[in-house]
Amino acid sequence: MALKWLWVWVWGVVLMFVSLSTEGCWEEERVALLQIKHFFNNFKSHESVFNHTNSLQNPDCCQWKIVKCNDSTGRVISLKLSNTRTLDMGEWYLNASLFSAFQQLERLDLSYNLIAGFVENEDLDRLSRLSKLQVLRLGSNLFNNDILLSIVALSSLEVLRLDGNRLKGTINLQGLDSRNNLQVLDLSSNEIEKVVLPKGGLSSLRELYLPDNGLNGIVDLSELNSLHHLELLDMSNNKIDKFIFPKVDTGLRELKYLHLDNVSIHDGSKLLQSMGSFPSLMRLSLQYNNFTESTNTTVVLHNLTNLEELYLDGSSLHISLLQSIAAFTSLKSLSMPSCQMHGILGLQDLQPNFKNLKELLMDETIIDITFLQIIRMMTSLEFLSLYNCGLQGTLSHQGICEFPHLQVLRLSHNYLMGELPSCFANLTSLEELDISSNHFIGNISLSPLKALISIQHLTLSNNHFQIPISLEPFFNLSLLWDFEGNNNEIYAETGSHSSSTPKFQLNTIMLSCCGDGGILPEFLHHQHDLVKVDFSHNNLTGEFPNWFLENNINLENLVLANNSLAGLLQLPNHSLMGLRTLDISHNLVQGHIPKEIGEYLPSLISLNLSRNAFDGIIPSSIGDMNELQILDLSFNQLSGKIPEHLAEGCISLNFLVLSNNSLQGQIFSANFNLTELLRLQLDGNHFIGKIPDSLSKATNLAGLYLSDNQLSGRIPSWLGNMSSLEDIIMPNNHFEGPIPLEFCRLNSLEVLNIAENNISGSLPSCFSPWSIKRVHLSKNRLEGELKDALYNSSFLVTLDLGYNRLHGNIPTWIGKLSHLTYLMLSNNNFEGEVPTFLCQLIELRLLDLSHNNLSGQIPPCLDVTSLHDSNYDLSIKKFSIGSGTTPPSPGPPPMRKEETILFTTKTMSYSYQGNSSHLHVWNRSLLQQNNRFYSSTSWKFDQDPLTKFVPQLLEWTNPADIFEAQTN
Repeated sequence: MALKWLWVWVWGVVLMFVSLSTEGCWEEERVALLQIKHFFNNFKSHESVFNHTNSLQNPDCCQWKIVKCNDSTGRVISLKLSNTRTLDMGEWYLNASLFSAFQQLERLDLSYNLIAGFVENEDLDRLSRLSKLQVLRLGSNLFNNDILLSIVALSSLEVLRLDGNRLKGTINLQGLDSRNNLQVLDLSSNEIEKVVLPKGGLSSLRELYLPDNGLNGIVDLSELNSLHHLELLDMSNNKIDKFIFPKVDTGLRELKYLHLDNVSIHDGSKLLQSMGSFPSLMRLSLQYNNFTESTNTTVVLHNLTNLEELYLDGSSLHISLLQSIAAFTSLKSLSMPSCQMHGILGLQDLQPNFKNLKELLMDETIIDITFLQIIRMMTSLEFLSLYNCGLQGTLSHQGICEFPHLQVLRLSHNYLMGELPSCFANLTSLEELDISSNHFIGNISLSPLKALISIQHLTLSNNHFQIPISLEPFFNLSLLWDFEGNNNEIYAETGSHSSSTPKFQLNTIMLSCCGDGGILPEFLHHQHDLVKVDFSHNNLTGEFPNWFLENNINLENLVLANNSLAGLLQLPNHSLMGLRTLDISHNLVQGHIPKEIGEYLPSLISLNLSRNAFDGIIPSSIGDMNELQILDLSFNQLSGKIPEHLAEGCISLNFLVLSNNSLQGQIFSANFNLTELLRLQLDGNHFIGKIPDSLSKATNLAGLYLSDNQLSGRIPSWLGNMSSLEDIIMPNNHFEGPIPLEFCRLNSLEVLNIAENNISGSLPSCFSPWSIKRVHLSKNRLEGELKDALYNSSFLVTLDLGYNRLHGNIPTWIGKLSHLTYLMLSNNNFEGEVPTFLCQLIELRLLDLSHNNLSGQIPPCLDVTSLHDSNYDLSIKKFSIGSGTTPPSPGPPPMRKEETILFTTKTMSYSYQGNSSHLHVWNRSLLQQNNRFYSSTSWKFDQDPLTKFVPQLLEWTNPADIFEAQTN
């Protein structure tokens, strides 16, 4: 009976709490939030906190992104209103009374809002009734010292963050003497020069942040003695010349974490000696300081028995400092990356210390390989990282195997060589091994790596290993998760691959380059957890492995570029929501691109199907890939138009490469939404019509490649408004009209190629971008004199103005183009003498002045020319997306470079396409044809001209021709 009444009582209590709870937030607080919205909503940003809350549609404000409510009462307890305004909105003043309705508020975040202060009589005093407010974040605003006067009203505060404001000079915290609840005070990244603490106040403070300020000169840490419970102190990145430390038995005895990185102490060794004042220290960070003086601080530091972490990153160290550090018997983690080591230390100086050290990081600290003899004494090591330390030699007899507890070993980017020592088999606790980017050799099938039974992450890339593509030596390593072996010798075993099944399920397999052919190994059919796959550049044959997509639902990156895989590309029976990169370029895949590719692979960032045999149309569903940044379908047999949905839906697209197909029609319609486009390559197709005005929405366009189409109309003037344009390459079309004057504003332009069109008018005299390197305007209808155009383009390498109607003298500014290598002015109406300033062009390799009205004497310096050999790469930039196993980083993909040089010899014209740095031409006829010259010098002719440059095309019948070609 008693039990029955107990249950009745319990249910009664439950019903009472249910009745007291609320469905949604309080109306008073909802109204207050809608009032706040006007001040904290960045209408220009898609990231606005209110834009994501559906605040007007959802009446329950507790469901809004910026709000957290108490589950029982429905009262607002947390508001996150950070980063709601942009710089162009300027500073403003806040009415603090807007928050007075939130009586149960515990946390308020107003950081990153450009708040400069408060409306008069509406400062933080208005929030004194918020008795439960514990955390106030005001960082990255524009508050000045007056903010500290307002804070006094908030008696319940435990955490106050004022980092990144305009606090400066002396900061007086006397007004906070009654704030006994304050535990965290963050004043970092201001311009504070001195802090005055209240006497006896702030007794609860546990964390004080003062980095990146204007603290300078002498800092007396004994002034902090009243902070009896202080556990963390950070004064990094200040110009402090000297510290005065408190006595061991006074104040700061509870300090556990001390950060004094990058202070201006000239003798960091003395700084380290003073750490004995803090016997409770567990973490000490003295990064980017100077410890070059030889010192022994062992006696002074004997009481630092709790120190577990020491950070000396980026410092200058005398190696004797290690002897002092070795005195910290409790030390577990020592971080010394990017340090400069000085001095010599004997092994006997460290014995028998560092027995408890578990982590040692010395990345990018140059050490001799004999230093491993010191490390071998650290027998408790679990984590050892020596990335890019300049280690040279072999690992044999260096003691690297004497760490029975070692779990992580990183030796990448050194100069280690030879085979791996057999004792590696003893490292049975090893979970991660990275020995990439060295000079190791040997067949992995015979190496000790197959004995690493705990290994999970194995990175062998960029060595000289022989690695079987089957990975059969590792089949018994059941924990193996990541395997990276790029840029080794990848080989297929003779005979068929093993039919046995490995014990592992891989997450990552990367075996890119350099394989000798064969087929994909059978074991991959049984892998179902693959996330990253790269078998590119291996000459693999066989059917395209559609089963990769079918079997691995978590696949993120699939790279199979530069093989000989054939067959059809087929989609899996399910969507791959996580696939970010698909690169199957340079294969033999044929057929249509699957119609539903955008539906099944909606999250792609990079799609590269270039250099295959795809035909048919571009699927409209690609427009569903709104995260796509790179799309390369070049060098296929695609036809039809660019889908309108692609131009509307791929809103993140940076690189669109559709060159060398059979696409046709207009380029884009008015419904163009590729506003993030950086490079557009449509060359080698059958596009017609004008360059659409809708393309002007791509305001950050850097490269426009439209050559070899049937485009017409005028070159749009709005191209001159695209300040990021580097390349305009549109030869062999039907463009007409003048070069827009707006092109004079293209200060970033490097290549202008609109040759073989119907461009008329003159070259604008204001057109002189300082960055331009190549100008190709040949075979147009340009007329007039050159005047001042290009006079300021001192980096110009190629100037091709041939086959136009230009007249007048050759302008003098050409002689000032010190980098000019190719100058083609043939088939114009230039007159006067060949100017002697051409002799100043020391980089000149090709000069064609034929078919003009020049007269007079050929300058002697041009009679016999010593051809200048240069490695300068002056080729036109085109691009083809490269392979990679990770999502593409911002910026243009690798460029495919070539240049077309037109020149005339005798009565014929020739075109050389390729790397023009390999072309060396000097032909007397390039000067004399259709000009009227007399010579007062004797010519020296090449009696054995080279014809291998253009086999069977050039026949030399006159020894007066001088032609040299280099084809290697």
